[in-house]
Amino acid sequence: MKKLLIAFILALFSYQANSQVLISLLLGDKLNSDGLEFGLEGGFNWSSMSGLETNSALSQFNLGFYFDIRVKNQWFLNTGVLVKSAMGVNKLTDNDLTVLDARTYADEGTYSQVVRYFAVPILAKYKFDNRFFLAAGPQINLRNRAWIEFNSDNDGIEAKIRQDNRDAWSRFDVGVTGNLGYQLQKGLGMSFGIKYYQGFVDIYKVDANFKNRSFFVYLMVPIGKGKAELD
Repeated sequence: MKKLLIAFILALFSYQANSQVLISLLLGDKLNSDGLEFGLEGGFNWSSMSGLETNSALSQFNLGFYFDIRVKNQWFLNTGVLVKSAMGVNKLTDNDLTVLDARTYADEGTYSQVVRYFAVPILAKYKFDNRFFLAAGPQINLRNRAWIEFNSDNDGIEAKIRQDNRDAWSRFDVGVTGNLGYQLQKGLGMSFGIKYYQGFVDIYKVDANFKNRSFFVYLMVPIGKGKAELD
């Protein structure tokens, strides 16, 4: 976990530096003005799927960017893209492996299903005077890659094998997201919070009733600073 946290921090700052230059060129002095806040979002999520026997959550790191667009007073449109995001499930059972048509190996180990997405939330967001905020709305996920991963560690020999199965998963996933967060300072500043995603679409082409669900913890970091701060 410590190594993952260090990697997350390094990736966040590296991504922030590159994104700030690009978005600043595109938006100019509108970047983080009174009506628009742009920044990076990163964190961890724990996901699972209905339709399988296992309930063991798959933990993944995610990273992307967000926009808060003021609609009126304390109401905002919250959107963006998680460009590095995955959902799935861990510790597949024998029955799960059969359903997923997975290759199995003689060595002892664990199997997990990983599906990577580009995640696009479209949320209505309300900021309270005490710096808490709530957001809710639909989310669209575009499937990028998918694989079954086998991990083993026997007699000091570690192995990781991936079996690509992206064609078995639907290209799109649609659901709803609820979000509770807190801004660390008034005006423009970092925020952190939790959110939950529930998919509504059957995502596995071979069998019905496979739906994503995921719990997130996240950190949002605004990039740059315009002429005016957000209230």
